[in-house]
Amino acid sequence: MSAIPNGEPFEHTGYSGGHILILILFFTPIEAAAPVTQGALITVASDYGMKLPILRSNAEDQILYQTERYNEETFGYEVPIKEEGDYVLVLKFAEVYFAQSQQKVFDVRLNGHVVVKDLDIFDRVGHSTAHDEIIPMSIKKGKLSVQGEVSTFTGKLHIEFVKGYYDNPKICALYILQGTVEDVPKLQPHPGLEKKEEDDDEDDYDDGSSVKKQANKNRVQSGPRTPNPYASDNSSLMFPILVAFGVFIPTLFCLCRL
Repeated sequence: MSAIPNGEPFEHTGYSGGHILILILFFTPIEAAAPVTQGALITVASDYGMKLPILRSNAEDQILYQTERYNEETFGYEVPIKEEGDYVLVLKFAEVYFAQSQQKVFDVRLNGHVVVKDLDIFDRVGHSTAHDEIIPMSIKKGKLSVQGEVSTFTGKLHIEFVKGYYDNPKICALYILQGTVEDVPKLQPHPGLEKKEEDDDEDDYDDGSSVKKQANKNRVQSGPRTPNPYASDNSSLMFPILVAFGVFIPTLFCLCRL
């Protein structure tokens, strides 16, 4: 995928590897597609990331992640889909401003379905690093199927970036490919993420049984273990009773002699 050399707003339907490709880039101050929300919604274009090299991205795709559009409220775009079939929505992100997690967190909805929940780009991949959200879907017989949910499809995909509690939602670029996940070009490897995934796999695997480890991992601990009252040594409780009994017997004997 290549960026547009003259920086014009770009919404293009073409072919890539035999697949229909709808590509929308947002790195200019003019809208490239119609907003989903009612009223005149103008998003803000930013090229703040142009000063940064983006990890995991090819040289020709750097500008896709270095530039973005955002809004202080929920915003979105409508993309017409004319043919039924299998499609993949690819959303491109990079965090070029915040340097820690829990600073920008938002959801992504597709025709009302939450397809990305609590997206924290920095938490996923770190700073100035390319991150793609890949969302397969199917459009058949007037129905949209995505992530196990089904809804009526009326000819348009509504892609919304939902305002959360932390800063503003944003998007760097997106495209829709007619095909499957296997047809989507992958980003370059991220050594830090691969190491983390390997460590997680090792932790989940114990003596050939990962099911037991996963069950223990998912168990909710409600607090410290309650001590078993029957497991403690009760001999200390018997001592005062024995002393009282020893004093009572001689006293009773003396009273009887009187």
